[in-house]
Amino acid sequence: MTMAADAEGHLRGANANVLKADARRESLALLALCSPGLLLVCVIIVLPIGWLFWLSLFDENGMLSGSNYARFVEQSSYVRTFITTFKVAFTVTGLCVLLGYPLAYMLSQLRQRIASVCLIFVILPFWTSVLVRTYAWLVILQRKGLVNTWLMDIGVIDQPLSLANNFTGVIIGMTHIMLPFLVLPLYASMKAIDSDYLRAGMNLGASPSATFRQIFFPLSLPGLASGVVIVFVLCLGFFVTPALMGGGKVIMWAMRMEQTTSLYSNWGAGSALGVILLAVTLALLALLQRLFGARATGVWSAR
Repeated sequence: MTMAADAEGHLRGANANVLKADARRESLALLALCSPGLLLVCVIIVLPIGWLFWLSLFDENGMLSGSNYARFVEQSSYVRTFITTFKVAFTVTGLCVLLGYPLAYMLSQLRQRIASVCLIFVILPFWTSVLVRTYAWLVILQRKGLVNTWLMDIGVIDQPLSLANNFTGVIIGMTHIMLPFLVLPLYASMKAIDSDYLRAGMNLGASPSATFRQIFFPLSLPGLASGVVIVFVLCLGFFVTPALMGGGKVIMWAMRMEQTTSLYSNWGAGSALGVILLAVTLALLALLQRLFGARATGVWSAR
């Protein structure tokens, strides 16, 4: 019995070693297959970020120093620009959620053929340059533009409203540009929701509003989270629309980096601005991941 048990133990150990060797070979083969993509990511993303961080450590005289990061704390203009950037990003993201969620919900409830036609109008702005769309909003929102002229003609206002070259104009222009980036992933998430869950809820006595609140909305959170992250990150680095619609009164972080590098030729300070923005963005994305990830996990566990 002892010899048989020893033989069985040796056999199990040999099988375990074979399985471990197979797992290592499979991991190496997978790494070899992924190596071109990993190399591309390293060249396109990792190396530029590393170079950016390296430049941020040197001052204007080429000396190793932390003055570029100290400038962020010492100069209030940097802090104001930083706050403005996130204020714009949060405002635009919130407006996109308020406008995009009902739109995506409506599209998800339409017949497939009608929804496909309506989606063309959502995607249509991508066929036009961001610069062209921004100038179009300037024409619409300026003091003698279409909106003010129409409101004055029908007697709603006596004086033109200030809708361009300010914070309001930036928000309107960026919301129009960013809205499709939230609607598309949210619509895809809503279409993937099984209608049997909704019918089951109503069969159990839930009202339509309760079914939406307790079943549909939680299941749509992953798509909503994806759209929020995309819109928020794009807003943080947006340049064209704030530069034109803000009229020089709304300075965002990307505009400050461009001024620092092109006007003052201070690549160290500009790189430090990029590193700070990247660090804060990653921290916020980690927070969103925890919030939405926990909600999504709870939803799928309940299912």
